Amino acid sequence: MNKVSFFTLILGFALLATACKSRINSQNISASKLLENRYKMLLEYPVDSLSMPRSMTTKTNSIKKVPSKDWTSGFFAGNLWQLYRLTGNPQYKEQAAKWTAFSKKESVNNNSHDVGFKVFCSFGEALKVENKQEYKDVIIKGAETLCTRFDPKVSAIRSWDFNREIWDYPVIIDNMMNLELLFEASKLSGNKKFRDIAIKHANTTLKNQFRDDNSCYHVVDYNPVSGAVRKKTTLQGFNDDSVWARGQAWAVYGFTMSYRYTKDEAYIKQAEATAKFFMTNKNLPEDGVPYWDFKDPSIPNAPRDVSAATVMASALYELYSYTKNKSYLAFADKIIATLNSDKYILDAKINAPFILDHSTGNWPKHDEIDEPIIYADYYFLEALLRKK
Repeated sequence: MNKVSFFTLILGFALLATACKSRINSQNISASKLLENRYKMLLEYPVDSLSMPRSMTTKTNSIKKVPSKDWTSGFFAGNLWQLYRLTGNPQYKEQAAKWTAFSKKESVNNNSHDVGFKVFCSFGEALKVENKQEYKDVIIKGAETLCTRFDPKVSAIRSWDFNREIWDYPVIIDNMMNLELLFEASKLSGNKKFRDIAIKHANTTLKNQFRDDNSCYHVVDYNPVSGAVRKKTTLQGFNDDSVWARGQAWAVYGFTMSYRYTKDEAYIKQAEATAKFFMTNKNLPEDGVPYWDFKDPSIPNAPRDVSAATVMASALYELYSYTKNKSYLAFADKIIATLNSDKYILDAKINAPFILDHSTGNWPKHDEIDEPIIYADYYFLEALLRKK
């Protein structure tokens, strides 16, 4: 090869590399702009205590709005607090405080275990920004309320009160998420009872909720007299023996978070085992965003669940911080990179207080299928903060 040909070849490679780098940067700028536009729309949503955004039907652009008693009511305020931490824009902080106030009464509502979601995802996020005693008081009151649903015979917090003709004492994997309220309230108040109940619930879940392959059941129903397991079933999975994707993410997140407060090695061992099940599942798409249930027979034509992906990504960032297992970091980064694209970011033309599309809420009830759902955004923003 003569000198001219050699330098022409080198120049060609350089130009190609520059073009590729420019294209990647252009894509990143484009995705960042898409996110920026979505973030702004959260500020534009009018403040209304009866209109907390939960999800959206994109075919009609109709927003499902809920009052504070809905289990998802704390997420929108939490999103605004997190956006303040991400951007430093005081407008998010101002709006967040307004929306957070609407969840205060839920600290005394003992009609469900979801007081944790409602109170901690709003007031808990507020406390990370402003060290106010009133925020601490609401969190502690919420923990007291959640403890009223604990039965020492079962050694777990009761999840639901409905379907009494089907269940005697249902405990769902989602309930692990509400333990953060108890652990944090114990730190804030010095009341050991909150921590003890959280640990007892986690231990009961650890003992009874998981299969041999480290996937988890959605619902375990107990006999409230003897404390024995009556049956293991589902409400939101394809069937009792299927593997509901978001349930697996709740499990990894819940036991990783419980390890944070207790340093119990059994918790992190289970979190790692279920994370491995999720990450290596043969039915997991290459981009890391799971189908709503790993055993849906219609795969690959089943709906995806972005919310399961965001919960898992956030959990894996924390799990990496304890284990230094780089596979967790790489998988979480892959999910975030996947979601940070026009395939998953909600169309900029849609004026609504949501960020991501393509979540699945309750497939068996044909409710919130392939739509923007508020908690997907919450854990996406949390993952971004943890990634930083």
